[in-house]
Amino acid sequence: MDLKISELANLPTKWGQFKIQSFKEKEKEHLCIFKGELQGTCNVRIHSECLTGDTLGSLKCDCGEQLEFALRYIQEHGGMVVYLRQEGRGIGLFNKINAYSLQDQGLDTIEANLKLGFKADERRYEIVEFILKHYKISKINLLTNNPSKLDGLEGIEIIKRIPIIINANCFNKDYLQIKHDKMGHLL
Repeated sequence: MDLKISELANLPTKWGQFKIQSFKEKEKEHLCIFKGELQGTCNVRIHSECLTGDTLGSLKCDCGEQLEFALRYIQEHGGMVVYLRQEGRGIGLFNKINAYSLQDQGLDTIEANLKLGFKADERRYEIVEFILKHYKISKINLLTNNPSKLDGLEGIEIIKRIPIIINANCFNKDYLQIKHDKMGHLL
């Protein structure tokens, strides 16, 4: 895998003090945000970029709240957030906004992706294995509700799943139900 790895830097946040490092893969630049020693079994959140949820505070999804949950958890217990640049379940920001428009017309998130010619979820996780191995991490406690992440890491032993508990709101209630019913998310 042809990657460039940035220097390590400090990252003070509203959740606490972290270290940050970037991994450049072709046109995508992924991040690792971590706290504490990364030895033994490490707490890990694999988080795919969601500009609308993570940055703009969208209530249509639970992405921003999941990221905040993970950062608070890592601050308290140690571990890492691997922030992957694969917006909109891997279809990109432009197509995600087109999917939003289709959702406004009554389609659910999966139906919208399919109508645009994509799979329900186009994300890939191979880079995560490389990143974790870079830090010599082979066993993790995975912060996730997504069963495909449990199956997507071949070279990493998942010791346990740590559920991410987020309350639904009137804007994302149906979205969360679709994730549960059609994608098998453990909500």
